[in-house]
Amino acid sequence: MRKKPARQSVSLPPAIARRVKSLAESSRTSANRILVELIESGLEVREQEKKRFFELADRLTQSRDPEEQSRFKEELAHMTFGD
Repeated sequence: MRKKPARQSVSLPPAIARRVKSLAESSRTSANRILVELIESGLEVREQEKKRFFELADRLTQSRDPEEQSRFKEELAHMTFGD
């Protein structure tokens, strides 16, 4: 059974809208398809980041090496707070 797509209204900043339109034209597809692809890839990136965070946190709790713990803490802080 195929699910019916959910309609969403999204306002894009002009620069982003131009980039989406340009991508659609160069790919010979619709702007809608480009938006769906970008959203799907963005969601996947977020999921991978979340997975990486929890893997690092798990490794931190299992590590007994102070240098390794420090490195894991630094990576987690970078992922949480940025540069």
